[in-house]
Amino acid sequence: MSGSLVIVGLGPGAPDYLTPAAARALAEATDLIGYSVYIDRIPVSDHPQTRHGTGNRVEIDRARHALMLAAEGRRVAVVSGGDPGVFAMAAAVFEAVAAGDPAWRKLDIRVEPGVTAMLAAAAEVGAPLGGDFCAISLSDNLKSWATIEKRLAAAADGDFVIALYNPASSARPHQIKLALDLLRSRKAPDTVVLLVRNAAMPDVRVITTTLAGVDASLVDMRTLVIIGASATRLLARDGHAPWVYTPRGERDTF
Repeated sequence: MSGSLVIVGLGPGAPDYLTPAAARALAEATDLIGYSVYIDRIPVSDHPQTRHGTGNRVEIDRARHALMLAAEGRRVAVVSGGDPGVFAMAAAVFEAVAAGDPAWRKLDIRVEPGVTAMLAAAAEVGAPLGGDFCAISLSDNLKSWATIEKRLAAAADGDFVIALYNPASSARPHQIKLALDLLRSRKAPDTVVLLVRNAAMPDVRVITTTLAGVDASLVDMRTLVIIGASATRLLARDGHAPWVYTPRGERDTF
C-alpha cells in the first residue's frame, strides 16, 4: 500500500516541546486526525491538508478512519497530546489494526514520540522521577475502578513514585479523593505530593504539599499528580519554592 500513517505526540502544549521529527511528520501529512483541541494547536500548513477533528472518547473510531484513509493512499498523521504511546492514540491505532482489515497490517505505520505530561511536570520542580516510578490513569472508562485500586495499592506497597494521569473530570470528580484516601492508608502522611497544572505552559501552577495536606478539590484534568516515594525529598531554597527530587538509590544507602 502506498499510503502511510504516523502517530504524532504534540508534547504538553508549548510549541517548544514539539520535536523536530514530529513537526516534519505533521507538515508532510495530507490528513490530520485527532481530538479537535489538539488539531487546533497545529499551525496551518502551506500545502493542501485536510483536518479531521473529532470529540473526545472516540479513539477507536478515529483510528479506523485514519487507517481507511491511509489504505486509500493518503499520508495520515494521527495526533495526541503528550506522547502518543502513553494513555493515548498509538495503542488505539494498533488495537484497531488487530481487530480490523488484515490489509491494514501491510501499511507503513510509525510512532513519533512526544514529551509526556509526567516528564513535563517533573521538570517544573526538579527530579521527582529520579528513582523507580510508575504511571497510573484514574480514568475508569476502559478498566474497572477495582483494577485501579489494585494497581494503586501495589504501587504504594512497592514504594514507587506514582504519576496519576486523568485524575479528575466533571463526570468523576470523586475518584482523586478515593485514590488519595487509599494511598494515605498505605503511605506515610508526610509523603511528598505535587500538583502540577498546565506543565510547560506560561500559566503553569505548582503546589508542593504532603499526602496528609493535599486538597483533592484543586485537581482537575489539566493537573498531573505526582505522589512521592519514601525517599523523595525537598531541597530548600531562599526566596524560591523548593526543588523536589527522588534519589537514584534506596534511602538507607545515603
